[in-house]
Amino acid sequence: MQETLGIKDPIRKSTLGSVARRGVDTSHGPILYLDDISVSFDGFKALDALSLTVDAGELRCIIGPNGAGKTTMMDVITGKTKPDSGTVFFGQTIDLSRMNEPQIASAGIGRKFQKPTVFENHTVFENLELAMQYDKRVWVSLFAKRKRSQIKKITETMEIIDLVNQAGRLAGLLSHGQKQWLEIGMLLMQEPKLLLLDEPVAGMTDDETAKTAKLFKSLAGERSLVVVEHDMEFVAEIASTVTVLHEGAVLAEGRMEDVQSNDRVIEVYLGR
Repeated sequence: MQETLGIKDPIRKSTLGSVARRGVDTSHGPILYLDDISVSFDGFKALDALSLTVDAGELRCIIGPNGAGKTTMMDVITGKTKPDSGTVFFGQTIDLSRMNEPQIASAGIGRKFQKPTVFENHTVFENLELAMQYDKRVWVSLFAKRKRSQIKKITETMEIIDLVNQAGRLAGLLSHGQKQWLEIGMLLMQEPKLLLLDEPVAGMTDDETAKTAKLFKSLAGERSLVVVEHDMEFVAEIASTVTVLHEGAVLAEGRMEDVQSNDRVIEVYLGR
């Protein structure tokens, strides 16, 4: 582990800001590393010495009962919640616990919550265009000069999320699944290295769920995905590694078939 970027040192503080703006090389090794993370709320230990590693390009699924710490873990990664102790690294060198939410987003981490948040009175194309404009990096500064490139990028993203035929349709008229895909597309417009996805198939039809599985598997490799989900069939379809959280710590981790046969996992989660 390389030395963390200390805020007190003005040179390193400047370096931190620079890295956050341009992103980080996460082409090899772990892209996400949580070490001994603890978080308490009014005496309740939401995370209890949680340690977790996600490799670059991996599609990792996180499962566990309500209150296991899944949302708090996501909050720590994105800077919404600061840990009481422990460290959380993005790539090999960026200590996320020393950064705020906008810095973390700019460094290359995108988060999608369970309920889709799109601009319902704007078209699919406009939603993706707005998402690109909200990016504070090079796309905004070159907006006037890169119009053709931006249109190409938006079109390519619509192809990825299978909404090319809906380009001119208002987002509010899309199905639930299509709204979820659109929001994922809006995240992709900002070119994240790591996507955090919270119950992405909740409320989807079987067909939409199958298409989402195909989408996620196509995104893995070039990007890393951490998916929190309760749909075990969906998890079994997409994940090579499953992590089970319970009472703020890792209860079990491994292949889906191994996790499903774990007596403790059956007792506290799957058997319910």
